[in-house]
Amino acid sequence: MTHAVDIRLPTPRLLAFGLQHVLIMYAGCISVPIIFGAAVGLDTQTTAMLICADLLISGVITVMQSLGIGKLVGIRLPIICGGSFAALAPMILIASEYGMPAVYGSMLIGGIIGIPLAWIFSGLLRYFPALVTGSVLTVVGLSLIGVAGGLIVGNDPSASDFGSPTNIGLAALILLVAVGFLCLGRNLWRQLGILIALLVGAVISIPLGLYDLASVSDASWVGIPSPFHFGAPQFPLTAVVAMTVVMVVIFAESTASILALGEITGKPISRSDLARGLAGDSVSGILGAVFNAFIDTVYTNNVGAVAATRVYNRHVTAVSGVILIALGSIPKLGAFVAGLPAPVVGGVGLILFSVIAVVGINTLRQVDLSDPINMTIASVAVGVGLLPTFVPGMFTQFPSSAQIILSSGITLAALAAFALNLIFNHTRLGRSARRALSTAADTSTETTSIPIEENHAT
Repeated sequence: MTHAVDIRLPTPRLLAFGLQHVLIMYAGCISVPIIFGAAVGLDTQTTAMLICADLLISGVITVMQSLGIGKLVGIRLPIICGGSFAALAPMILIASEYGMPAVYGSMLIGGIIGIPLAWIFSGLLRYFPALVTGSVLTVVGLSLIGVAGGLIVGNDPSASDFGSPTNIGLAALILLVAVGFLCLGRNLWRQLGILIALLVGAVISIPLGLYDLASVSDASWVGIPSPFHFGAPQFPLTAVVAMTVVMVVIFAESTASILALGEITGKPISRSDLARGLAGDSVSGILGAVFNAFIDTVYTNNVGAVAATRVYNRHVTAVSGVILIALGSIPKLGAFVAGLPAPVVGGVGLILFSVIAVVGINTLRQVDLSDPINMTIASVAVGVGLLPTFVPGMFTQFPSSAQIILSSGITLAALAAFALNLIFNHTRLGRSARRALSTAADTSTETTSIPIEENHAT
């Protein structure tokens, strides 16, 4: 039988579901170039070029991942790819130390090295059981809830519109509309609940003065980014090593999302599947370096959308990729979508990010958490992963090379869960610890049973 992932849907549904995915990921995707441009002091026109490049490459990689290229690249799952936040900090550090040509030169080498690394990394699949992926997904979802809150109330407490009742009320209304369709809608109406909520929010925000359409008229019709806009790439060794480390970190991010998608869609993930998916991340590094974009990863908020809507079709995300390519090539379309008010996106994001956390918790239910070792591994991974979210800037006094890894809570959670699971579930030390716990439990049982036997004798 044809799997739900591979069934072709009617064109109108493909377009509607594809647009829904784009609206869900758009804010996060354009945030990467916006933050990077502001941090390195780029002018508005150059930042706009980075946005177009980011959308264009995201679209190409999304199509590649959804449809696949032979047995080389593309996992053939309903995946949406976009610029990774994990690469932001090292890119900013490299730009300030060596300049923009070094940023894209190191990204180019990191992408090339990443292709064989993807096949090596995929050999570690058995070391990513439900204990690891569940812990990481829980951290991802809980960490992103703060992002949704920032979109709703703002991120600057000194701003006049911070915590505006209008913004909070609009987000609450969008939340209610989405919940209504997701819980009470039937078939197509339930599946399009997120898109309908976004459209309702856009319509309501116009009379409130929150939807800025002026930027649409100012945007140009065509904007293809030119290759190596900042000049010939440069390859400082430190920068190349840093971007190669970033590539491995992104592999860990994408692995957790890919395994979650496999569980959500009911399609098992083999080593070769994972390798092709991670190779897509590497190709994004190569193309991103040429066209001044960013390294892509699998977007977890769209994983949440797949879980919420139960539309498992990879042809839908292929259409999303085509839409992203159009948005990257036609800045007017990009400006129209970018105009969606932050509270509208935040209201929908609150549901999607929470779904990711619940998927993680549900994955952990498959694990024997009555086992104290498993319980400890999950607890430490979640706790360590949430630290950077609850204590922002806690690693700013560490060397810049260390901040590449430590600044991401998702990375910390993945490393902690992977390392602890490896030590205690795949080594002699772990087996010895389990025997000691088993012996202690048997001794405790025998001790508590003696008074009961004496009592019966009496």
